[in-house]
Amino acid sequence: MNQTSSKVKIEMLSTGDEVLYGQIVDTNAAWLSDFLFQKGFLINSRFTVGDDLAQLVHAIQERSAFNDILIINGGLGPTSDDLSAQAAALANNEPLVMHQEWLIKIESYFATRGRLMPSSNRKQAMLPQSATIIDNPIGTACGFKMQINNCILFFTPGVPSEFKEMITTSVFPQIKMSYPNVESSLCYSLTTMGRTESDLATELESVLNIPNNIVVGYRAAMPIIELKLTGPFHQKRTMERLWQQMKALVNDNLLYEGGTTKQPEIELAKIVAKLLYERDLSIIVIEQHSAGMIGYQLLESSAPIIKFEVIRGLIEKPNEFFLDLLTKNEADIALGLINFREENRQFSIIIATKQQVLQFNLNYTGRKQHRQTEQQILASIALDALRRYLLNMPIIGPNIWLDMIQ
Repeated sequence: MNQTSSKVKIEMLSTGDEVLYGQIVDTNAAWLSDFLFQKGFLINSRFTVGDDLAQLVHAIQERSAFNDILIINGGLGPTSDDLSAQAAALANNEPLVMHQEWLIKIESYFATRGRLMPSSNRKQAMLPQSATIIDNPIGTACGFKMQINNCILFFTPGVPSEFKEMITTSVFPQIKMSYPNVESSLCYSLTTMGRTESDLATELESVLNIPNNIVVGYRAAMPIIELKLTGPFHQKRTMERLWQQMKALVNDNLLYEGGTTKQPEIELAKIVAKLLYERDLSIIVIEQHSAGMIGYQLLESSAPIIKFEVIRGLIEKPNEFFLDLLTKNEADIALGLINFREENRQFSIIIATKQQVLQFNLNYTGRKQHRQTEQQILASIALDALRRYLLNMPIIGPNIWLDMIQ
C-alpha cells in the first residue's frame, strides 16, 4: 500500500471503568500517540469505553468501520470485567475458542515461578476463532489480531509495561509492514523559560519561513515552554536550517535542547546535576517557599547533594548563614531559595561558595498561581540560576515575570 500518515486512519480504543471515570490516567494513550508520531504515523482519534459488554461490542463495530487500524487497549485479564475478547467475538459474529498454544504458555508462566495456574487464567486463552495471537513476553495476557470491516484490530493488555513491549516489538512492525511507504518524522525540541507562548509564537512565525508540511509546536508547563519542530524526513535539510534559526532567536531564554522526560523540571535538575559532577562540586540546598522541590528534583537526578533542608522564617544574615553551613557540612556550593514574602512575592536566591556569597533579591510579577505551581516556578528559577552560574553565564536570565530589586 502506498499511503501517507495523514491517509492511514488509526484510532485507539481504551477500555475500563477506571479509565473512563478518571480513576487512573490513560498514560498508554499518550505514550502510543507520541510513539507513532515519532514513526511518522498519526493517531486520528481516541475513544474510551467502560466495562459494558454491549457498549464495547458497538464501539468495536462502529470504530472499525471508520478506521484502517484500531488498537484496543485493556480488558484481557482473567476477571469478569475483562471483556475485550468476548466483545471482539460478538462484534464479528464468531465464537470464542481455546487457543491451546497460549494456555500452555500461561501454565508454563506459573510453573516457572513455582505456582499452579489459577483456573480463572484459562479465560485468557479463550480468544475469537479468527484471532491471531500476539506474544506477550512479560505477562499472561496475550494480545491478538483480527480483521473486522476491512479494519485491522490489535488487542493489547492494559498494563503499561506489557502494552509498550507489545506495541514496540510486535504491533508496530506489523503496521509498518502494511504501510511501508509512510515516511518517518523528524522532531527537534528545546525548552525555554522567561517568555510567554504568544510572545515566542509571534516572533518565530514573523521571522521564519516555514513550509506547510513542517510544524512549530508549543507546550506550556509554567514556567517552562517547550518548542518543537516536526516534519517529514525528506525535509531534514530545511528543518536543520530552521532549527538553527529558532535556537538563535530564543538563545537568551534557552534552558536545554532535546530532553528525555515528560517532566521538564526534572530535566533541568538533571542538567544541573551533570554540571556539578563535571566540576566535582557537592551541594547543599536550603529552601523556604518551594517546600523541598529543588532538593527532591536534584535527588531524583542523582546530584551530589550533601544536605537539603526546608526552613521557616527569614534568614537575617545570609552571608554568615551559608558560609557556616558550607564549613560545617564540608560542601563546595550552596543554593538557597529564601526569604519569600507572601505579601509582595519578593524572595532571594543565594549561590554560595567558601570564597563568595552571591545574593539576588527578586520580585515575581507573574499572575497569582496555584501554590504548587508557584513553588515550581520559583524552584525552576533557582535551578536555572545555578545552571547559569556553573556555565559562567549572567546568573539571572531575562524573564518577563521577574524584577531585580536593588
